[in-house]
Amino acid sequence: MMADKGSPKRSVANNSKKKKKKRGGAKRKMTLEQTVAYKAVSEWVLLDQSNSCSNSKSLVDSTLDDFGVQCYQPKEKLVFEFHSHTTCSDGYLSPTKLVERAHQNGVKVLALTDHDTLSGIPEAMDEARKYGIKIIPGVEISTIFHSRVEFFPEEPVHILAYYSSCGPTKSEELEKFLKRIRDGRFIRAKNIVSKLNKLKLPVKWENVTKIAGKGVAPGRLHVARAMLEAGHVENLKQAFARYLYDGGPAYSTGSEPVAEETVQMIRETGGVAVLAHPWALKNPAFIIRRLKEAGLHGIEAYRSDGKLSVYCDLAEAHDLLKLGGSDYHGRGGQHESDLGSSTLPVFVVHEFLKVARPIWCNAIRDILKNYLKDPSESNLQNIMKFWRPKTSKSNDPHCSANEWIDQCLLWLSKELNNENLETTQLEVSRVLSELNLSYGR
Repeated sequence: MMADKGSPKRSVANNSKKKKKKRGGAKRKMTLEQTVAYKAVSEWVLLDQSNSCSNSKSLVDSTLDDFGVQCYQPKEKLVFEFHSHTTCSDGYLSPTKLVERAHQNGVKVLALTDHDTLSGIPEAMDEARKYGIKIIPGVEISTIFHSRVEFFPEEPVHILAYYSSCGPTKSEELEKFLKRIRDGRFIRAKNIVSKLNKLKLPVKWENVTKIAGKGVAPGRLHVARAMLEAGHVENLKQAFARYLYDGGPAYSTGSEPVAEETVQMIRETGGVAVLAHPWALKNPAFIIRRLKEAGLHGIEAYRSDGKLSVYCDLAEAHDLLKLGGSDYHGRGGQHESDLGSSTLPVFVVHEFLKVARPIWCNAIRDILKNYLKDPSESNLQNIMKFWRPKTSKSNDPHCSANEWIDQCLLWLSKELNNENLETTQLEVSRVLSELNLSYGR
């Protein structure tokens, strides 16, 4: 009898175990497309090659990729962040702290895209090497879109630019372009403060500039923080909803360039142009069509809350890349998405890289050729804004130049065919011999 009573119990227990196994499910296998995409992306991110990367941590230090980043063990989870801000514009974290946050969140590729400035890139790159994070130099450029159509008003449009490890090809020209926008941001912020004072919401200009930080062009978020400190609003969201929104009672424009001209500038300086947060636009379909005609490469279609089908459809309709990020500012609170929280499918990153890598390859070649024509210290200093020597222990410009050239050739070797690479190497060898003599004098 006891055995008979026990038998059903064992049977129930066995069935329960079987059910639990079923609930867990089998691990889903990657499709062929996903496998190809993962391999291509991981090789770019992790330098996952048997002849250059070992699972042994002792060998990791000796292998650097095109960004001067140590290679990882293969098969790590790949987390990407393509939209983030620091205290160099309107973020709350310094570039160093942002990278630390990225590391804590498992981010492997971080695009720093401050508003109208690339000034945070060197600090971010220095910190990123400690954690083996790849930094994509980026910038979110403030522009204005003129519809040229009576019933479509002009509106502000933000365009993200993504550059290679060496930065833009015409860095001085781009910097002048961005400086004009930053100068306009000062005028714009002053006008906003003036409008707030007329609305009986007194805000001190000194407080706005103090919040922005030394040398940082103030934006609406800095004004909103000053309003919060002054007790005029309960939170930042309220400041925008009531006063600072596009066309709002305290809104003001600066000296933003035309959106189409900005897209062309990004292309001319070796960047990939992506429309930021199209869901914030009044006429996204119209603007996307016009910017595509100007040379736009892609649009943001992914956020931390997932894929936005409407914008994926718009991207596909215009043969544009789909990208996305958290737009992280580090302000905290339940309304902000965390860094790295926008989950991009690996095949989306793969499609982005298929467009970006040839553009970046040509950009690096152009920067290298320009340096070979004029191997001056001033030219090298421009390059050093985006690239820092990893192994050179002295301040000798010769050593830095050699190391930078080696890094360029390492990266180009993965992109160019043998004939083009050999031509570039011969030109490098010729100039290096002259460089040795000139620095030896």
